[in-house]
Amino acid sequence: MGKSSKDKRDIYYRLAKEQGWRARSAFKLLQLDEEFDLLQGVHRAVDLCAAPGSWSQVLSKRLAENHANHPQEEEPKIVAVDLQAMAPLEGVIQLQGDITKVSTAEQIISYFEGQLADIVVCDGAPDVTGLHDMDEYIQAQLLLAALNITTHVLRPGGTFVAKIFRGRDISLLYAQMKIFFPKVTCCKPRSSRNSSIEAFIVCQNYAPPEGYVPNMSNPLLDLQYNDSNELEGPNRVIMPFIACGDLSGFDSDRTYPLNMSGNRDSEGTKTYKSLDPVQAPISAPYKTAIELKRSNFYQKLRQG
Repeated sequence: MGKSSKDKRDIYYRLAKEQGWRARSAFKLLQLDEEFDLLQGVHRAVDLCAAPGSWSQVLSKRLAENHANHPQEEEPKIVAVDLQAMAPLEGVIQLQGDITKVSTAEQIISYFEGQLADIVVCDGAPDVTGLHDMDEYIQAQLLLAALNITTHVLRPGGTFVAKIFRGRDISLLYAQMKIFFPKVTCCKPRSSRNSSIEAFIVCQNYAPPEGYVPNMSNPLLDLQYNDSNELEGPNRVIMPFIACGDLSGFDSDRTYPLNMSGNRDSEGTKTYKSLDPVQAPISAPYKTAIELKRSNFYQKLRQG
């Protein structure tokens, strides 16, 4: 798909470049914040699986605005965590680390000078395979790893926001979230495509069970596939579902015409100039695969 074709077919991809966001996913957090006012009164925030950094950009912008309106309050601190290197962002402390390691949680708290975060967000997702059951399972494991480190770094009463893939076993994840958060809501931002199984879970008022001690001994929860079918009565949880974003705003599944104004070729015909992404990956994890493909490595394997 060419640049102009993608700009035409994905309005939020185009808007992200025009408005200076590193990825279209910035609009998802903006729309969630618009619905829940998530960042009001937040001084310490953690962005898990942060690269390329669009959610960190939103956190930095919103928290800076809050501080400008209330300069007497403490200055905001934001920690972005990812296994991959990320280009620097003003006002954001970057930590290249593993969210399943206790050392990562300790570093986050040290950056906050011993205090706990007001909000933890996670827009991480695996590279999808197209096998929905597999994708949902891997995403659920990532979510539980994010929840586990969140229990180490989030203050009581804090908020946790994370991406989920909605599948037939999602009620099990909902039940697990309700153990730690009295208020849990499933949300679909308008900037998230209707064709996508992704949604976001907004967990508010963090209140761990009495006597709960966070630990990293089992950061992933390997359950039998049919365990969710055993949930019944008070264990089964049905979450409220909310569509976020202005209904009169842009539709993520619609194709919009390109803006041709102000650009003309040598013959005077109006043309469209596509913008480059705001920030290219520093070290893309798929770089090796692309190089192998360009060298016909996979073709040689088939022939061999």
